[in-house]
Amino acid sequence: MPRGNRWRAFGLLGLLLLVAACAHHHQISDDPNAGADDPANVLPARYKPDILAAMHAYLNDPTGIRDAGIAEPALKSIGNSRRYVVCLRLNARQQGTHYAGVREIAAVFLAGRFDHFVDPAKDACTGATYAPFPELEKLPR
Repeated sequence: MPRGNRWRAFGLLGLLLLVAACAHHHQISDDPNAGADDPANVLPARYKPDILAAMHAYLNDPTGIRDAGIAEPALKSIGNSRRYVVCLRLNARQQGTHYAGVREIAAVFLAGRFDHFVDPAKDACTGATYAPFPELEKLPR
């Protein structure tokens, strides 16, 4: 085999191995504990302070929130993965004294730390049991 063709064959083999490594996917299970052994799934210990801090960046006006509720962290399917999710219910101020209406938002955690919000929460918060979250209603500007 000529030298140029040999390097091309090695390059093609390397490319195929790279594509094969990237092509694996995670299968989602109906088991509520599936994915709990994933190192990215650490039960968030300080989820309330993390959420409160993130709300300052997420909402245009974090003051005057009404009807705030929070659910306990639970493993949920988010995209192609299972992550700890904390469901929130709130009625945020849109402009002045006008409120947007009650909505659900899912706070997604990665390795025990807040990662991002999913808004609207869609299926991630179906059946969530909410407790009052007065800290969210008292956010300063």
